[in-house]
Amino acid sequence: MKYYIYYCFGGTHSSPLAAAYHLKQLPLDRQPTTEEVKNTYLFNKLKPKDGGKLFYHGEDENGDQVYTVAKRYTKNVPTAIEGLGKILLNEEDKIILSSTSPTVPLAMTLGGFTSRFLHIDFIGVPLLVLGAKQTYLNLIKLVENTKRYHNIAAEKVTDLSNKNFNKD
Repeated sequence: MKYYIYYCFGGTHSSPLAAAYHLKQLPLDRQPTTEEVKNTYLFNKLKPKDGGKLFYHGEDENGDQVYTVAKRYTKNVPTAIEGLGKILLNEEDKIILSSTSPTVPLAMTLGGFTSRFLHIDFIGVPLLVLGAKQTYLNLIKLVENTKRYHNIAAEKVTDLSNKNFNKD
């Protein structure tokens, strides 16, 4: 079995969107609507105390599990998952970690700060939705690239930094 874990700073914007694209809960052939973005599981819902918690999003078409996690201010969450994976996984199991942070546009960053930290949703949420729409193609490409590791991941745990997925 493969375990896909998408991660970003707050775990509540780009990583839930990536999980939704992975699971085909968001359209792959067009930009998502405002309602589709806002109705994505965990989108703009997590609090700082949720950092480091794994959230299960579902099972993909290959029977593999999809999760998200917020790394918050530490870079140690992927490292901790990697360490646990090496200890606990069966030989045929793999964890594929995938950072969604490189896909986050300025609108999403500003929207996340305004909504989650300043609690000004009437400004923050529209910025978040704008950012989600701006970067949807980047997220789809990132997910497609991540899913390619289903058959090529050699290590028990693969951590994809995805630095090549620029903010358009």
